[in-house]
Amino acid sequence: MHKIVVDIPTEDGIADAYLVRPDGAGPWPGVLVYQDAFGLRPRLFEMADRIAGQGYAVLVPHLLFRAGRAPLFDLSGLSDPEQRGRIIEQIMPLIMRLDNETVTRDSRAYLDFLAAQDGVAAGPAAIVGYCMGGTNAVRAAAAFPDRIAAVAAFHAGRLVSDAPDSPHRLARRITGEAYFAHADQDPSMTAEQIETLERALDAAGVRYRSEVYPGAQHGFTMADTAAYQEAGEQRHWENLLALLERTRRRAPR
Repeated sequence: MHKIVVDIPTEDGIADAYLVRPDGAGPWPGVLVYQDAFGLRPRLFEMADRIAGQGYAVLVPHLLFRAGRAPLFDLSGLSDPEQRGRIIEQIMPLIMRLDNETVTRDSRAYLDFLAAQDGVAAGPAAIVGYCMGGTNAVRAAAAFPDRIAAVAAFHAGRLVSDAPDSPHRLARRITGEAYFAHADQDPSMTAEQIETLERALDAAGVRYRSEVYPGAQHGFTMADTAAYQEAGEQRHWENLLALLERTRRRAPR
């Protein structure tokens, strides 16, 4: 596979990113992967490589680029629950700065960059996000319904809030298929919030699946952290790759 670290011009500076695609001319359908809180690192590269191995061009932008290039913090303690928690506390102020307007500006730049790469198929991309990336993937899918044909959000937090710009209030703008995987031990996405999200999706007529993964914590897909759950990760791959394949089959030829 062809793998490279790239710089993406945005309205607010340069975002570092990881780009991977299969060898050969393609064209390969485009997939954006939005990071969890801990950002670009070997684990995310492995996940992007696995998606690319199924025949996709995958771009993983550093969503917190305004604070500097990745990694922003020492991530050596992610496998320890207490150290993981302390790292999250450090990162949280940066995460909270990503509002709908900012995510829309950035996502436009990421989509433009991916579409301009050699070997990337014309037409809408798919987007998948983890944790904070899942929340922002939903925002991107709502902002660019004509450019994002499918969205998957895994253990995404704060999809539902009382804020006027809460992501669940954007459901009416989503036109592609959506998949949501919730951890049943996630205080940032409670059973009540999941129900509110599903009501919004139903009211908007979105084609979606929303599932709760039993015994899973927030961050269960990330094998380099203390939240990892092997069964949840495997189930996530099955559902994600099936969604991407359905999206590819629906793409205009």
